[in-house]
Amino acid sequence: MSLDVQITFDAHDPPALADFWAAVLGYHVPPPPGVTLPPEADPWQAWDEFLEAIQVPEELRRAKAAIEDPQGSGPRLFFQRVPEDKVAKNRVHLDVRVAPALDGEARMTALESACERLVPLGATRVRRVEPDPPLESGFIVMQDPEGNEFCLD
Repeated sequence: MSLDVQITFDAHDPPALADFWAAVLGYHVPPPPGVTLPPEADPWQAWDEFLEAIQVPEELRRAKAAIEDPQGSGPRLFFQRVPEDKVAKNRVHLDVRVAPALDGEARMTALESACERLVPLGATRVRRVEPDPPLESGFIVMQDPEGNEFCLD
């Protein structure tokens, strides 16, 4: 039997990092328990209202956030507020598979296109690794707005 996995990020601003990753992956912020939101509704406002109603102190209301795959196939991403800064390279990172079926220049063009979409959202481009067949298909190393490394693959 296989198990589901949730990927957890330490963050200074969990909702902002959740919004970034939701845009990267095509995920959404789930509504609070028992709440149905129309598509145009602000999920963060719904969460604020829900947490206020159950008397969560205001300073804790944005201390955690989560995003989910709308199709339910990808892992849930969870973001928790921590006081310390990120100080070293991640030991685990996400590979965002934007061009898994492509090779050569077509692959690198697709990766560059994804990179161009993510930089205005707050991502930072770190470096490009060129294809070197048969072992290396090429990828772009990026950082999210809080400095967590990930790769466009």
